[in-house]
Amino acid sequence: TNCLTTVWRLFKNLSEDQQRYEKQLIFEHPAFVKLCQQLLRDSRRMTRGDLVFSLHAVVNLGVPQNTLLVQTLLRVCQEKLNQLDNRCISVLATTLTGLDKDKNVSALQAGLQLLVEQRIPRIRDIFILQNLMKCVGKNAPVFLKKKLEMAVLKEIDHLTFPNALRVFLALVAMNYCSVPILNACSKKIQENVHDAPFRQLILILEACYTLQYRNVKLFSALADYVNSTAYLWDKKQIILFLSAFETLGFQPGELMRIFAEKVAEDPEFLNLKNLLIVLRVYSRLNYVPRGQKHLFFEALHSCLNKNLPQISNTELLKAVYSLCILGYLPHRALDELLQKDSRDELLLSDDLYKEQKEMMLRCVKACMELDSPSFMKPAFVLTENFSSLVSLNLRKARDALIELLGDENMFRQNVQLPYKYHIDFEIRMDSDRKKVLPIAAADDHADSSVQRLAFLFVPLSAFCLGTTHPQGKLAMKKRHLNKLGYHVILVLNKKFQDMTKEDAVEFLKGKIYSESAFPFSEVTVQDNN
Repeated sequence: TNCLTTVWRLFKNLSEDQQRYEKQLIFEHPAFVKLCQQLLRDSRRMTRGDLVFSLHAVVNLGVPQNTLLVQTLLRVCQEKLNQLDNRCISVLATTLTGLDKDKNVSALQAGLQLLVEQRIPRIRDIFILQNLMKCVGKNAPVFLKKKLEMAVLKEIDHLTFPNALRVFLALVAMNYCSVPILNACSKKIQENVHDAPFRQLILILEACYTLQYRNVKLFSALADYVNSTAYLWDKKQIILFLSAFETLGFQPGELMRIFAEKVAEDPEFLNLKNLLIVLRVYSRLNYVPRGQKHLFFEALHSCLNKNLPQISNTELLKAVYSLCILGYLPHRALDELLQKDSRDELLLSDDLYKEQKEMMLRCVKACMELDSPSFMKPAFVLTENFSSLVSLNLRKARDALIELLGDENMFRQNVQLPYKYHIDFEIRMDSDRKKVLPIAAADDHADSSVQRLAFLFVPLSAFCLGTTHPQGKLAMKKRHLNKLGYHVILVLNKKFQDMTKEDAVEFLKGKIYSESAFPFSEVTVQDNN
């Protein structure tokens, strides 16, 4: 056992290339074969500690799972399961997480789960608890996950930074979002973020996404740390950070500014894969650097043009769509995309993403028209009422508007616009914004004296996390409605639903009659306040 564990300790500190080479030498060494044979003969006479540590070392050195040696050790562990102390259970649990399901592994996991359930109240070591959390896995019954959660919470005051990282990942293995544990781990990580290596920072963000855990303070601390040490990171590492933040809907503004400067200075480092990630991140999080907008777009555009010969039609659509969301029209790429062969291939493909591709193409065409410098605001926009029925979450807004304006004829609901845009409520006002006009009377005034308000009741997910900064698709819709002559008022639906009836009426009154509620200058995509 000592020999095997020493070999494993030396082996795990080597690089991947060295490990491949050393593994071959170890397996071909005659002494290793004799050692494995002796282990096979003596397995039933070994102490519990030697048994589990030998299994752990053998498995991690890469001895195949289907060998007689590994299967025998697994069976002996089953026989001696009740003799194992908490430390041995922790080591065994760690070992099993690295094995594929088979007859012996499944039986051992089932037995271990029963043993863990009995032992949990007596375990005081967070390191052991997080190993058990990994072992029981996502298929464990909820009551067992709850027991483990309560055991960890009892010891949470003794949480160290390394254990905070381990517990975070153990919760992912259980697929269990314990907010009290995650909050405690997040606090410890924030305090010690400078001690976390790159890979662990990425794993933390990925864990937050998997567990649907959103903590703005944690994300800000991680982003600030990467900002302050940006000169130490490789550009590809920063791309991975940005991608991880994007999946969480969190906009690390300063980091995006720093990286945009790097792109503008030297875009050559962007290969096609990284270009598509950068375009996706900046378009979804609706960020264009102030003062460097033109340089940034030109750098991205030149990279895209360079990759046109080898880019697939789907990748081309994604790239063009992202740039269009940001309000930039890449003309050469657009010409390539809208060629008949490319368009037909996208639309005729019978894949799961056909509807998404159709939506993206529709948005691209809308951007080509509405974001073109030659586009003029129309004097009259053809609209139609989508339906007289109002969805349940908009009934409160409809009732508040009736109470405020006195009549259903003073506004329109479920309005369908050109380019497949939809607005929840439309209100028309005189040029001084003092008086709301009946819809029928306003229809007789096709001139610019009539001011049109578009109310959009949007979910929290339409904004960047922790802010009222709209994400890319909402920002594009707002920009396009401005182009069509509407003053767009965004209302956070959840916040509105929590208001009393009186507060809701006052809120809408303030939005309709306040000059600051809808400035007449067009809202630009790079409004990063």
